[in-house]
Amino acid sequence: MVRSISFWITSACILVAVLASLLAIWKFAGTDILWRTVATCAVIGSGTVAFYWINVLFGKTSD
Repeated sequence: MVRSISFWITSACILVAVLASLLAIWKFAGTDILWRTVATCAVIGSGTVAFYWINVLFGKTSD
């Protein structure tokens, strides 16, 4: 379940960052909005990946 949630959050962050970049390229959004959006997505995506990695590292039980 953690893998699925991490995948979807990271995918959504990538999609939002790409969309913001395209809007900035076509001058529908300013570069300030672009950098804030990309930075926010990078922080959320990094946090999600870190959480997934920690869950994988400590989530396994020994039988």
